[in-house]
Amino acid sequence: MSAQQLVNQLRSFLPPDAVLHETEDLKPYECDGLSAYRQLPMIVVLPQTEEQIVKILQLCYATQTPVVARGAGTGLSGGALPHAQGVLLSLAKLKQIIAIDPLARTARVQPGVRNLAISEAAAPYGLYYAPDPSSQIACSIGGNVAENSGGVHCLKYGLTVHNILKLRVLTIDGECLEIGGDSLDSAGYDLLALMTGSEGMLGIVTEITVKLIPKPEKAQLVMAAFDDVQKAGSAVASVIGAGIIPAGMEMMDKITIHAVEEFLHAGYDLNAEAILLCESDGSTEEVADEIRRIHAIMQQSGATNISTSNNEAERLKFWAGRKAAFPVAGRVSPDYYCMDGTIPRKRLADVLRGIEELSQEYGLRCMNVFHAGDGNLHPLILYDANKPGELERTEEFGGKILEMCIHAGGTITGEHGVGMEKINQMCSQFGAGELAMFHAVKAAFDPAGLLNPGKAVPELHRCAEMGAMHVHRGEQKFAELPRF
Repeated sequence: MSAQQLVNQLRSFLPPDAVLHETEDLKPYECDGLSAYRQLPMIVVLPQTEEQIVKILQLCYATQTPVVARGAGTGLSGGALPHAQGVLLSLAKLKQIIAIDPLARTARVQPGVRNLAISEAAAPYGLYYAPDPSSQIACSIGGNVAENSGGVHCLKYGLTVHNILKLRVLTIDGECLEIGGDSLDSAGYDLLALMTGSEGMLGIVTEITVKLIPKPEKAQLVMAAFDDVQKAGSAVASVIGAGIIPAGMEMMDKITIHAVEEFLHAGYDLNAEAILLCESDGSTEEVADEIRRIHAIMQQSGATNISTSNNEAERLKFWAGRKAAFPVAGRVSPDYYCMDGTIPRKRLADVLRGIEELSQEYGLRCMNVFHAGDGNLHPLILYDANKPGELERTEEFGGKILEMCIHAGGTITGEHGVGMEKINQMCSQFGAGELAMFHAVKAAFDPAGLLNPGKAVPELHRCAEMGAMHVHRGEQKFAELPRF
């Protein structure tokens, strides 16, 4: 079926302005937050109801047309990169908060609802939604489910998967599934966890039931500056080792501190090699005790400067610098490439040293900001796409960081997903048998491979071609990688 014929069929049940196919209309959808990868879709559709989505999927299934779902487009792994011969399914217009149940502490929402909007709607009941990605002012809850997003408070309150109860999902042929339940547990296999973080490859989420939690009576933050990254890393381990689970614990390196402070004037110590932000929340008594203990640990760990927020405005000001780190990178460099890997907390200093060595090797600056409490790194490699070969060097640099995370005992992503960005490193992270199992799960939900094809899970031949796998006695095995 030609593109025009598909457009005509789509417009038989969608408004004309909900089916885009002219080049100038498609341009805004050519990439997600990872703008280094761009591809115009064949068609963009903007449904407003679940019924319309069912018809879109049934048509695409009948015509064997690939479908890529898209939320707010804030993803950073190329997960929403369009397919050149496919339909880009935007869920942006499904932005209704269907119901809030303050007694059950839940909210039923459509996938296009902004992350922050859930907390704003729940605020009159003294409740909020805990996961808070840095992009929460713009990112959609559907995208959060697709990537299993976290945020600065995920150490204590968990990722998206820990904060949802039920999903309403459409399969590629338009069948509706309800996964999970209204209680804390549901019968059968844990398909809720399987669907969360599946990057739009298994189904299209049309409704999410999220957990809400009470706003804490008090929240207070300790900001500690260190003259050595190793000391800051040791402080992170000491806090956790003391049995304290902070509401959030974030670290920034020197280049990030300077970039953020020049923009926001958040009160960061410009002489520091690293800054730790460590927050406590709960009852007034609990917070007072925890802050006292955190302050003592920071002193014992060699902090050169320690500040404690005295009021809510000051606490938010300290956090504002961390949450602005990504956009601030755009002020100090024409382009930046945001990575996402996870390592054991005890390897923080080692991996930061390794990143610095790679930075010198590739001649590219790198800002480091990360969720220190759970070892989720977010290196931002600064580059200029207008300089020949610099993007390619940046991608190679980023790949080395991810492999370093694997060798350190970690993973290639904590919350951004694999998408297109990390698909090659999947060959280093997993063996042939594991990849085959991932493809089997995909086939169980989407036998024709029409949902977000070519993303997240590489074909075995791709791994063989890139040299991460070799053939031995008729079996495909991964080549031994150097130890970190």
